Amino acid sequence: MENADPIEEDVDSATEVFDESTLSIKTAANDTVVPAIWQRYHRRHKADGNMTLHFEIISARIMPEPPAEGTAEAPAGTNGTKKYVVYVVNVRKDGSPRDPFPTSIDRRYTDFLKLYEGLRKDHQALLQSCSFPKKVLMGNFTANLIGERSSAFEAFLDHIMCVPLLRDSEHFLEFIQYEELKRACQLLDERRNELAVPLLENCFRLLNKLFLDKSRCVLLLLCRLVAACTTSPIPHSSAEQWAELALRRYEHVCDTELLALYIPLLQTCLHLWWQRGRDRSLIEERLNEIGKKGVKVKGGPTLAQAIHALDPRAETI
Repeated sequence: MENADPIEEDVDSATEVFDESTLSIKTAANDTVVPAIWQRYHRRHKADGNMTLHFEIISARIMPEPPAEGTAEAPAGTNGTKKYVVYVVNVRKDGSPRDPFPTSIDRRYTDFLKLYEGLRKDHQALLQSCSFPKKVLMGNFTANLIGERSSAFEAFLDHIMCVPLLRDSEHFLEFIQYEELKRACQLLDERRNELAVPLLENCFRLLNKLFLDKSRCVLLLLCRLVAACTTSPIPHSSAEQWAELALRRYEHVCDTELLALYIPLLQTCLHLWWQRGRDRSLIEERLNEIGKKGVKVKGGPTLAQAIHALDPRAETI
């Protein structure tokens, strides 16, 4: 269980921030390409050269507003379709060695506004130095306005990361992971694990940059990822790597609530090791040690069920 983890150490899989794929996107509905209306041509650098977490909006594109649930889509070519701007927020660590996994999330103005208003409600005094761009009724799709908003959003996120109370708030955590986690859980509910796993991997790598290795949100997401990789008839190709990482992260965890996931995690790994023909003795020894302390190690909830008990989402258990 102490082998180096290729998921965290594989520098060769690094991607450049300004890859062409970040400047356009294919919509899921009709596979059409949506070009960027605004893009950054030069990297945004910090004043110091330390390994620093770095938020950077690298491009923006205009997307059509999806129809409300239960309503018909507007006919193609109509001018009545509402539109909105999607900002591609890249998160990486600058310095040497290069961040092997810069990650990106798509966010709308309304997502930033919800974050700002939530933080202002709870920590108004901590936001006095922040200026947030106001809504505009006209011209909100111009490249100049999008560029100005991008700079303001970057400064806003930088400020949050510098203030522990803001960084550790539920508002910030929801901003960082909610959309991707909601979509992943919907896919898990549809038993489309192969599509959910990449979303969860990106979400985990993002949280892993922002929070401590053994923080609640990081471990919870990691366990959800392990569950997604192992609940298909054939485990995902990365299942062992994520499971090994989860086992290492759980050493010396003291959070009582999170420990509710430990036995289901061990049982999941035990079964996975059996499927892959691996030596299970270390996991069995650990379960035996826990059992000798009077803790029930058999017949308990599955890992997915234990996760759902702590953090109910869309997936069916």
